[in-house]
Amino acid sequence: MRMQSGIGTKGIAALMINTTFLPSRASALDRLTGFVPAAGRLYAGGRNTDAGPGHPGAVSKLSPYLRHRLITEHEVVAGVLARHDLAEAEKFVQEVLWRTYWKGWLEMRPFVWHRFVEQRDSQREAFKDDRALLDAERGLTGIEGFDDWARELMQTGYLHNHARMWFASIWIFTLRLPWALGADFFLRHLVDADAASNTLSWRWVAGLQTVGKTYLATADNIARYTNGRFAPRGLATEAVALTEAAIGPACALQDLLPRDPAQPSLLLLTHEDMNPESVFPPSTGFRSVIIASDPAWLWGDCARQFVDAASSELALRACSHFNCPAGVIHRLDAATLIASAKATGVKQIITPFAPVGPVADALARLVPVLAQEGITLVAVRRAWDSTFWPHAKKGFFAFKERMPDLLREQGLA
Repeated sequence: MRMQSGIGTKGIAALMINTTFLPSRASALDRLTGFVPAAGRLYAGGRNTDAGPGHPGAVSKLSPYLRHRLITEHEVVAGVLARHDLAEAEKFVQEVLWRTYWKGWLEMRPFVWHRFVEQRDSQREAFKDDRALLDAERGLTGIEGFDDWARELMQTGYLHNHARMWFASIWIFTLRLPWALGADFFLRHLVDADAASNTLSWRWVAGLQTVGKTYLATADNIARYTNGRFAPRGLATEAVALTEAAIGPACALQDLLPRDPAQPSLLLLTHEDMNPESVFPPSTGFRSVIIASDPAWLWGDCARQFVDAASSELALRACSHFNCPAGVIHRLDAATLIASAKATGVKQIITPFAPVGPVADALARLVPVLAQEGITLVAVRRAWDSTFWPHAKKGFFAFKERMPDLLREQGLA
C-alpha cells in the first residue's frame, strides 16, 4: 500500500475510522445485522483470507465494537445463533470466545501483564535509536507484505487477524526484534487492542504462551491467503521458541464489593464497557453519569479518536436511559470523582468491572483515596465474564470443551 499524498497519517487514520468503524452502538448493531447471514459456512471457509484493505472479506470486523463493548459478546453470539445452529457457526463463536478466554486467563494471572509492561519500557529505552526497529515500524524493511501491513496498520488502525499473525512471526523470527516492542506497536495503533488479547497473542506466536509452541509465517501460506498479493522472500525457516521465567498457577478471580441498592449512586463509565444499558436497568436510580475518556489509558491516535467519538455518543444514550445528567471528562482523578460525588450527594460510585490493564490499574489507585472521603467504588462484573472466566485456567481447548454448556448457562445454544 502506498501512502496517499496531501494527507498525513493522522488524517488518514481519522478518515478510515470515520468510514470503516463508525464509533456508535447503532453502527455496531448494523454491522452485526449485516454479518449474521454469513456467520456460518461462509465465515468458516473464508475467515483466513486477507483480501486487503477496501476489499470485502469473510470476517465480521466487529472487534473494535466488542473490544469497547459498544456491543456485547452475548448480543453477538445470540444474534448469530438465532440464524445458525452452533455446529454451523462454531468457528465464529469460537473467535468471539477467544477474546473472552484471553481476558479470563490474564485476569487470573495479572503479573503477566505487569511483566510485559516492564519489558516493554526497558526495551523501549534500549532500542530507542535502533534502525531495524524504526524501519519495521515505518514499513521500510523491504519485506513484501510486512511493510504493507505496517503501513495499513498505521493508516487504518486495523489488520486482518491472519495478517497480525504473519506480522508478529516475521517481527520475532525474521527481524529478531523483541516481541514486547511488537506488541507495543500493535497497542499504539490498533483500534481494537486490549491488554489481554494483544499481549497473549504475541506471546503465543513467540512460544511463550503455550510453552514451546510457536507460529512460523511462510511465503506459501501468505501467498495462498492473500490471494497472491504477497509472496515475501527471505523469511525465517524455523521459529525457535523464546523462553522466560516460569509462570505460576492461576490465582482466584478478584472478589468484588457488593452494591448497596438502597444507596444513591453515581455511575462511572470507561472505554472498557460502553454499553451500561445491558448491565443496569433505567430504574437503577443513578444521580449522574461520568464517562471517563482519559488519553492516558489509550495507546494510539486511532483508538483515542474512536473512543472520544464513542464517548460523546454514549453520553447521549446514558442520559436518556438513566434519565440523569451525563458528561465526558478527559482526565480521571480522585479530586474529580470526589467533587462529583459531593455535588450529587452520593457515597457510592458504581462502575462496570475493568479487566487487567491501564483502566483497572487507575481505578485501583483511586479506591483508597475515595475511601478516605467515605466514598465506595463498587465494580460490577458482567454475568458473561463471571460464567466464562473461571474456566480459563488452562489452555483454550479445555475451555472450548466447556463452551456448549457455558453458552446454555447464558441462555444460548
